[in-house]
Amino acid sequence: MSTARLIDELIAAWGNAPKLRAFLNANSFPLVQDSHVTFVWLGQADAVNVRHWVYGLESSTTLARAPNTDLWHLTLEIPGNSRVEYKFEVLRDGRAEWIEDPLNPNRARDPFGANSVLQSAGYVSPDWTQPDPLARPGVVERVRVPSRTYGHRVVQVYLPARYRKTRRYPLLVVHDGSDFLNYTGMKTVLDNLIHRLEIPELVVAFTDSPDRLREYAADEGHAGYVTNDLLPFMNARFPLIDEPRARCLLGASFGAVASFSTAVRYPGVWGRLLLQSGSFAFTDIGRRNRRGPLFDRIVEFVNAYREKPNAMSQRVFVTCGVYESLIYENRSLVPLLDATGMQVKFVEARDGHNWQNWRDRLREGLSWLFPGPLMFVYE
Repeated sequence: MSTARLIDELIAAWGNAPKLRAFLNANSFPLVQDSHVTFVWLGQADAVNVRHWVYGLESSTTLARAPNTDLWHLTLEIPGNSRVEYKFEVLRDGRAEWIEDPLNPNRARDPFGANSVLQSAGYVSPDWTQPDPLARPGVVERVRVPSRTYGHRVVQVYLPARYRKTRRYPLLVVHDGSDFLNYTGMKTVLDNLIHRLEIPELVVAFTDSPDRLREYAADEGHAGYVTNDLLPFMNARFPLIDEPRARCLLGASFGAVASFSTAVRYPGVWGRLLLQSGSFAFTDIGRRNRRGPLFDRIVEFVNAYREKPNAMSQRVFVTCGVYESLIYENRSLVPLLDATGMQVKFVEARDGHNWQNWRDRLREGLSWLFPGPLMFVYE
């Protein structure tokens, strides 16, 4: 059935409670028909807008009100395999309220709350992000890391289910670690990928910063902490493979900048990088950047790297959503990395700047950087 016919059927059911209830129960919202998606709001309002995070479209688009009803609808063309987070902006009596879509049970959570999630035709939430009763769970323990830079930091460390002190393990360091644990379900992802033999057993250090916008903005002190404080502590505390190929830095947004800049400042130490939606702002002419003073140090760092790119790592996995404003910067960085001779893989997703986008790319990124247990010889 076409989108127009579905809307006509919904409007025809207005005022007939059993028919309306039957329609709502028989359909998922937003209504998805091939590449057309229809948002629906039911209720009294002066106006209703859909607020979404798709760069390139108007961030606020108004729903039309069906005559003589409190039924509002809007049809947009969204490509298949897309994931879009959104809210409704409902205006009443001169006031605006942002709310999640009451007809849509799909939610995505982040440090600022929750959004409704549109899953267009073809998108399926990956099964490896869900708990698998057959996958033996690893454990997460908190450790206190002494630091010459910060005094100390508390880091959450993931140990795989079959962890043994007689073996040697690769090390993965994750920036914004608590958020990756809370909003991507990364412990479950690790348990599942290790169980499926898609990645080797890893020791993972989930690190956080109380001042991430400063420390993660290509800060020399943070790079020193990760390489000169955290890495030696992990090597002394856990049985790790002490080779660059077995060390990986992971981060998203500013965390990707922190990972990249750390590897640049300490070339040859970190043999693997997983950079997600990096905030790699730069300027082609002059020093001023369109993203504001928060990005000034990043612009200075990225500009310097663009002038003299070097192979600071061995393998680099870069991913970004095509609905992000950062897609241009990430696309521009990849050829520079590739030209240095490093192995580089770039993956684009029909998604935005959010935690579920970064979650959905973890399997491909980790399995490419650490391709299964046979890559590593355990001692």
